[in-house]
Amino acid sequence: MKIKIASLIAILTMSFAVNAQRDLNNQPKPGPAPKIKLGKPEKFKLKNGLQVILVENHKLPRASASLTIDNKPVFEGDKAGVSSIMGSLLGNGTNTMSKDEFNEKVDYLGASLNFSSSGAFAASLEKYFPEILTLMADGIKNPIFTQEEFDKEIERNLEGLKNQEKDVKTIASRVEDYLTYGSKHPYGEYVTPESMQNIKLEDVKKNYTTYYRPNNAYLVIVGDINPKKTKKLVTKLFSGWTKGNIPNYTMPKPVNPSTAEINFVNMPNAVQSEVAVVNNIDLTLGDKDYYAALIANNILGGGGTARLFMNLREDKGYTYGSYSRVRQSKHAGKFKASASVRNMVTDSSVVEILKEINKIRYQKVSEEELKNSKAEYVGNFVMDVQKPRTVARFALNIARYNLPADFYEKYLENINAVTLDDVQNAAKKYFQGDKARIFVTGKGSDVLKNLEKTSYAIKYFDKKGNPTSKPKMNLPIPAGVTANTVVDDYFKAIGGKDKVAQIKSVKMVSGAKVQGLDITLTSKSAAPNKTSQVVTGMGQTLSKQVFDGTKGYAEQQGRRKDLAGKELEEAKSNKAPFDDEAYRAGKLVRIEPVNGNNAYVIKHNDNEIFYDMKTGLKIKSVRTVKSPQGEMKVPTLFSDYKEVNGVKFPHKIDSKMGPMDLNFVVKEIKVNDGVSDADFQ
Repeated sequence: MKIKIASLIAILTMSFAVNAQRDLNNQPKPGPAPKIKLGKPEKFKLKNGLQVILVENHKLPRASASLTIDNKPVFEGDKAGVSSIMGSLLGNGTNTMSKDEFNEKVDYLGASLNFSSSGAFAASLEKYFPEILTLMADGIKNPIFTQEEFDKEIERNLEGLKNQEKDVKTIASRVEDYLTYGSKHPYGEYVTPESMQNIKLEDVKKNYTTYYRPNNAYLVIVGDINPKKTKKLVTKLFSGWTKGNIPNYTMPKPVNPSTAEINFVNMPNAVQSEVAVVNNIDLTLGDKDYYAALIANNILGGGGTARLFMNLREDKGYTYGSYSRVRQSKHAGKFKASASVRNMVTDSSVVEILKEINKIRYQKVSEEELKNSKAEYVGNFVMDVQKPRTVARFALNIARYNLPADFYEKYLENINAVTLDDVQNAAKKYFQGDKARIFVTGKGSDVLKNLEKTSYAIKYFDKKGNPTSKPKMNLPIPAGVTANTVVDDYFKAIGGKDKVAQIKSVKMVSGAKVQGLDITLTSKSAAPNKTSQVVTGMGQTLSKQVFDGTKGYAEQQGRRKDLAGKELEEAKSNKAPFDDEAYRAGKLVRIEPVNGNNAYVIKHNDNEIFYDMKTGLKIKSVRTVKSPQGEMKVPTLFSDYKEVNGVKFPHKIDSKMGPMDLNFVVKEIKVNDGVSDADFQ
């Protein structure tokens, strides 16, 4: 039985879409930059080295405290992940109260309190702030690290790592950082199951006592506070937090390649490619050309009106969006331009991204672009500066980076002082397209042939960032294996042709969440080739699609459209209640790995169907559909097979189309029951 996921997603997308009209090409005309006056923070330092910043803001009866431990990044090696585990265990009780008692107190106050390896954050109504700050201080100074909570956290992380191995974006990000910064750099290392299992409870305790210290920390308190009383409270709560000697780690300096190169990671399960052009930069907040770098990046890839977006999405339709960013850092900065693109345009996307990078480097931007970009920064800055947490962040940055006290008061003045020459010079300096790593993570069999036609050398890496050889595109199909024999094996795997032949109708009820809304999909099918799919949610029918074997229609919000043309012909070519019977007429095109297992791939119309070579079960289908961005691949995964009346049916059906995920769990399957001719009218 087949659920037409592609059609369902298209219907749901329209059902939940919010109509909004906005002219992306016209910016409002900028006025003069407003004068920004920030409240003067009060600063003091405790004897243990903790630097405290107080910012009064009486607009709302709320207050917050943010602790930042400003240690240099540390390379953790074969125990990568130990600091993350330590941070996760903070807040699970203290020497003075149990985990449950601690959490109940936070909940009772209606407050929020979070801890991490690099600090903590607390927020509450002003009248409860002394109590939540007391809990925060207790969690910081007196944590308990129990074996029970440690074991649970390790298990959660191991399960998360297992799931990440199939995620293309996660693998792309991992290899990108590993190669950009280097294997011995804190920003380049990543957590593995092996490093996670190397961590012991004593390592966590040692990490806390070594690095979680006040003498390199900042506590920023902002909100409806009395500075004098708050200073007294902070001194009382945090003076007992003892300082320590924090080890100084010397980080290796990241190096760009001498010439641009493609770093390719093969992910056979990828239905689109992750493309990123990356180079290391030396840029720190407050540098002379910092503002010009911001403006240059904003024009190149800062949003929906920037050059990358307008080229790759609006003009070419390669992607849902393409962006760039400059990451300033005291330790290791980075420039990155990226997009998630359709397989068939991966090579073209690489060319277009680099074209835009080179264009902004070697040709001045227009006066209009510069004016609009400045206006956007002014608008965003003025909106952000109204938020108390923004003021707190500004005060923290001034302290951490040793900036002038009026740095943010002159921020807009410095933005408006940027010239066309400044933008071009910053682009030349920081957007090094000629010395960049061009990361492509995708399906080699679909994209490598065209990538090899570009002028860039290709280096191949595995999912861990290790050099590897060029991936084999396809395995040879064994003699005698055809689409017909693969379908035969599938029917054997689910229970045998005799039992399948006894099934004349199937009713399947599945549930999923779409944009937080619970929906129900009721699918019915019957021989000969009749299907019905009804989607309900919010107490109403959202969509309906019916085919009676010769004709059909789709209905949404009272609007009905009869099936015609290609849609009608395809519906007629199916063989419900088991469409796999129709795939005998398809073509066995290749063998391809899916989640570590090889699968036979049958192409039938616009659909590719994957059958596990070992089990014979159908594990995946990929349907080609048309969208405003061009043709797209819509993958559907089938798993958790369970017997119903002696025949196995998948009870988990997961699909993705663009940014939308659909994860259906089957709640009920009825065989030869619950279906009538009226369902197909």
